[in-house]
Amino acid sequence: MNPLIPKFIDWKRYNEGASKRTAEAYTAALLRFEVFLDGRDVLLATVDDVQLFGGIWLHKQGVTAVSRRPYIAAVREFYKWLTKSGTIKSNPTEGLSYPKTGRKLPSMMTLDSAEKLMWAPDFASFDGVRDAAILSLLLGCGLRREGVSSLNESNLVQMDFKGDRRYMLKVVEKGEKERSMPVPREVDMVLRLYLEHEDLQAIDRTLADGDKVLFISLNNMTVPAHEYIGERRRMAPKAIWEIVKKHGKTAGIPDCQLHPHALRHLYGTELLESDVDLLIRQELMGHADPKSTAIYTHLAMRKKMAEADRANPFTKIRTPVGDLISKLKR
Repeated sequence: MNPLIPKFIDWKRYNEGASKRTAEAYTAALLRFEVFLDGRDVLLATVDDVQLFGGIWLHKQGVTAVSRRPYIAAVREFYKWLTKSGTIKSNPTEGLSYPKTGRKLPSMMTLDSAEKLMWAPDFASFDGVRDAAILSLLLGCGLRREGVSSLNESNLVQMDFKGDRRYMLKVVEKGEKERSMPVPREVDMVLRLYLEHEDLQAIDRTLADGDKVLFISLNNMTVPAHEYIGERRRMAPKAIWEIVKKHGKTAGIPDCQLHPHALRHLYGTELLESDVDLLIRQELMGHADPKSTAIYTHLAMRKKMAEADRANPFTKIRTPVGDLISKLKR
């Protein structure tokens, strides 16, 4: 690896506050760019080089248009840094653009499926209560699976709300930025059932700083019994996906809806359909860019349908179909 690459990554992390995940993604992208250069010095890369790398070369490697964007971002940032530091005189990526892609609408769980899913866990068992608490956070707070996995007890903060003790959640997710969000009453109740369960009290999930892992795994056979404590008890993001799939299949929910993000998308759409202000929706969803929140406008079909039914010209005229609908409503 060219020694300038780790220097650039350190600069991104400690000067611009890039997350560990971003640093790893940029490093992988720049290493792949070095493979493309095939031994040539990164300082001598030309405009044609970066255009070829970001276009046809990555395409032939099987990288889709959407997936090429992080590679292009890494190369652009790297050469911008080299130019600003005076290491190179001209930036070969100045004309390098991102590939054009269509807007991909996220898959979304339906309300009917969500209801079935929440009835699937067995509340008579400890793992059923745990799974119900996890599903409740995915659906009722719109958390990502990584966000649920990383939760500790200290992320749950008690607050007074209209005379009741309610939980508020401190979440650290994408971009390693913390946000605070209220926990709906139904989710609050399931969380308390889980935290107060006698089986949970018997498990050592204490971390080095005295905090406790929130959601624990129960059958990790790769860890010796005497070491199956603290951080090693934490449920992995993949296991959270497995919980959604397990209970979803039991409830007969279509496979295309069995992803933690499908619950998150339902959460975001319901916020919109309930007329929650854009800035509040952006905060609750944890979106840095309002454009990410705006995509849920394309999914809020019930609101559009209701408005179309209420205000279209057929509401002001009489037709045979209108008469039939009136009779059906009686």
